[in-house]
Amino acid sequence: MTKFKEIKADQFEQSPFKLIGKDWMLITSEKDGKVNTMTASWGGFGVMWGKNVAYIVLRPQRYTKEFVDHSNTFSLSFFDDTYKKQLGYLGSVSGRDEDKIEKSKLTVLHTDDTPYFEEANMTVLCQKLYAQKLKPEYFIEQELDEKWYPDHDYHTLYIAEVAKILIKE
Repeated sequence: MTKFKEIKADQFEQSPFKLIGKDWMLITSEKDGKVNTMTASWGGFGVMWGKNVAYIVLRPQRYTKEFVDHSNTFSLSFFDDTYKKQLGYLGSVSGRDEDKIEKSKLTVLHTDDTPYFEEANMTVLCQKLYAQKLKPEYFIEQELDEKWYPDHDYHTLYIAEVAKILIKE
């Protein structure tokens, strides 16, 4: 079994722009004993309300949203380039239709009842703090609304406290 060690948030030295925007991440949560995940390339890290936080956005039609909404926690897992094919698959197939985690051959682990993946290089365990659906009237740049939401399927923004950062030893 792969070993992970916990690091403090101030030891986190990765570029979120590369990790999320270029390398992608898996957002993973659990509902009624079932784990679901999806690939994401939008989100970030920062400080809010005096806490180290991560933020993610999920569209209403994503199956993973049901899991994140149901649970108080979720994980963000990051992988090396050799997993790009699996990440592409996990982002294009719904867990409603098949057991995509099993087909991806990734191994689910749990820490503090939050699921993540043994094959990840790094996982951020998150405790939800806030959720709000994006609304068209709040776009300052209307072009963003027109470009990204032609079907009006607005993301829900989640802000979560970074509970633990686990890196592969």
